[in-house]
Amino acid sequence: MPLYEDRKNAENKIKVSPETRDSIIFGTDKVLEKIIETAKFYKEKEQRTAILGFDGWMGVDWMRLESTVKSEGEKAGLNIEVIHIYSTFKSDDEIKEYKKTFITDDPSFGYVNRDGKIEDIMDDAKIEELKIKINEYRNNGSPELDAVVVYGPGSAIAALTDLYDSRFYFEMTRQPLLWQMWDGELVPLGKYEADSSYFWKEYYYCDYYLLHFQKNFAIERMDYYVEAIEFDDLKLVPRKAYDEIIQTLVKYPVKEVKIFQPGPWGAYRYKDLFDVPGLECNAWNELAGPELSMLIDVGREKMLNMPFVALMQYADQLVGPYIAETYPELFPLDVWLDDGYFPTPEPAERISMPIHNHPSTDYVKRHF
Repeated sequence: MPLYEDRKNAENKIKVSPETRDSIIFGTDKVLEKIIETAKFYKEKEQRTAILGFDGWMGVDWMRLESTVKSEGEKAGLNIEVIHIYSTFKSDDEIKEYKKTFITDDPSFGYVNRDGKIEDIMDDAKIEELKIKINEYRNNGSPELDAVVVYGPGSAIAALTDLYDSRFYFEMTRQPLLWQMWDGELVPLGKYEADSSYFWKEYYYCDYYLLHFQKNFAIERMDYYVEAIEFDDLKLVPRKAYDEIIQTLVKYPVKEVKIFQPGPWGAYRYKDLFDVPGLECNAWNELAGPELSMLIDVGREKMLNMPFVALMQYADQLVGPYIAETYPELFPLDVWLDDGYFPTPEPAERISMPIHNHPSTDYVKRHF
């Protein structure tokens, strides 16, 4: 399905301290240099094997990150072992059985996995084995091994996070992930290769929440935030700087990167708004909402691109205490323009989008 981003008028220019502004690292080479430098620092400081954790969102190019960290480590004279966290996940059949509850057999709808955690699809015994292995490196080290990197979504779960000398969170905004999924190139949770059968219901009803709640946990404990939307353009933000950026953003009116998708209905004004072939009938134009991203200008040579939901870290300030307490984790507003253009007259049912309300979850449970 085509999906377009519109970054026009989406820049958020904010004023942060010079320390925060200057601490951000732009460029993949420099970010990898910082990672290797961090491993070397803890190797020398602790006089043992350094232990790093790379948590993050699905859709990050984890395999390329693995190979690049190893090769860059070799160039710096470091022998680095990399461990994919998916080695601690349950079998494909067990994960599939777990997800059936949420995906259901309905062609369009499922049940939101609101109470799910990524640990639900991980094997306790395998996690324990990994803990024992890491603790052995922490306690005794290895003369042949300079650093161990555990990487992938779920690497910094509660059972593991305190074992790392330094924790990195690798972020992916939501739209580029959909491009990967629709092209059959997305590597799902627990798998090592792309799966073209993976589809939106599995993501939005189940995996999104496993990733979301793990991100909330990991972000609170990370040392570095890495924008990893494009592997060739990594950006690293130290934890202190990340906090200042987010705390500053919640005090500003925020502009988002809008998205456009074609659809089966529309009206007669969209032709004047945006000229992209195939979008004349644009049924889905999201102007504001929690799944969009923000361009953030802190006064450096490049802008950061972060998910809007990052601001929910300070939900009291963003949505107010009532919404934050009554509907935790939820942002209460989506703004869409459902519109399009047809060069010839069309039936009303095609050109008109009905005004409608989506009922609350409680209402649906009571009546359906």
